[in-house]
Amino acid sequence: MELITSLLSDLNGLVWGKPMLIMIFGTGIFLMIGLRFMPLLNLKQGFKLLWSGRDKSIQDKEALEGEISPFNALMTSLSATIGTGNITGVATAIFIGGPGALFWMWITALIGMATKYAEAVCAVHYREVDENGSYLGGPMYYIKNGLGKKWLWLGFLFALFGALASFGIGNTVQANSVANALEAQFNTPHWVTAVILLLLTGAVVLGGIKRIAQVAGKLVPFMALAYVSAGLVVLITHFSEIPAALGFIVESAFTPVAATGGFAGATIMMAIQWGVARGIFSNEAGLGSAPIAHAAAKTNDPVRQGTIAMLGTFIDTIIVCSITGLAIVLTGVWTTGVKGAALTIAAFDQVMPEMGGVVVTLAQAVFAFTTILGWSVYGERCTEYLFGIRSVLIFRVLWILAVPVGAMGDLTFIWLLADTLNALMALPNLIALLLLSPVIFKLTRKAVHSH
Repeated sequence: MELITSLLSDLNGLVWGKPMLIMIFGTGIFLMIGLRFMPLLNLKQGFKLLWSGRDKSIQDKEALEGEISPFNALMTSLSATIGTGNITGVATAIFIGGPGALFWMWITALIGMATKYAEAVCAVHYREVDENGSYLGGPMYYIKNGLGKKWLWLGFLFALFGALASFGIGNTVQANSVANALEAQFNTPHWVTAVILLLLTGAVVLGGIKRIAQVAGKLVPFMALAYVSAGLVVLITHFSEIPAALGFIVESAFTPVAATGGFAGATIMMAIQWGVARGIFSNEAGLGSAPIAHAAAKTNDPVRQGTIAMLGTFIDTIIVCSITGLAIVLTGVWTTGVKGAALTIAAFDQVMPEMGGVVVTLAQAVFAFTTILGWSVYGERCTEYLFGIRSVLIFRVLWILAVPVGAMGDLTFIWLLADTLNALMALPNLIALLLLSPVIFKLTRKAVHSH
């Protein structure tokens, strides 16, 4: 087992190495320039569309095709993206890469908005309907319907990596983080968490994407607001130090950070690599997961859904991750040598003794639970693409059973495997986006001229 783990560790270093980061970053920059910076310029418009995308009467009146509202499509994809990455991932990036890692997370997110936009445009444009009336889309479908037969192998690879990665990154790893967090904060035994998660996941996942979207549409805004509000309390108490902290974050992004306290020091490359890798891990821009949810949106306009989809990256990283990162930097806990979720808890606890840990722990538990729900949609769609509609129920049962396994197990190996598969999902997706970029640019220009 040790040999397999060390081989996997080497492979992980390879797939998340400089070439991969350059490819994700490069694709985003290429799309952003091709779109003439539309994602950044249309941010306000995106929030407007998101708000009107809640209205059921409009969707029914316009006889729009799809299964879930555009608002709930974003909430489903956000339920999968806002997870442990926002609490543990940000802390890990700063612990290893220094405060400068946060700057590179921001850059990744701003560029990633173009990638996320492009993914959702393709998802809606190339989606199809199965015999149950489910709307199927995502990289495997835009590869199949957009690039044609000779690229089918690429769609197959995406679906394979996606189906396998979902059980790690979207299921067992999340269940494990809930169990660990609840044990550390409330002394809850792992088996209790396992049983509760099993029952909750079963109740929602068996209802398919419509039920998942309904739950996500209510839980995600509530939990994100609660976490952000608690984070703002930390920021407000250190209000006068924010400008200096922002300056320090930007400075650390371009200069090595010396070792202080328990902080081991970091090079510029460490800041970039950890900032970009954890940024992508958190907002999933370029991974090809989110467009699977957006393909089910009730809309006849790919560009409109793309404009809503790109907000996912903005909300996840520019808002939620920034709250975590700024709290860690402002309170100075990043130099204590504490790592992971405990680092975020230390930051919140400093301002809200006793309460901080409770807030972060509950946020982490709810974030991870909704990630399990959101990723079940991704894994299910990938499985259906590979094995047909009959595999859906089998997948759902396996998904529910995997949750307690994750909550009880030691996941060092699974974490590594999932992280590696995550990067492997991105490759077919990025190739497809680059090849389909003329279609994306054309659809966007047409929409801009018609409005």
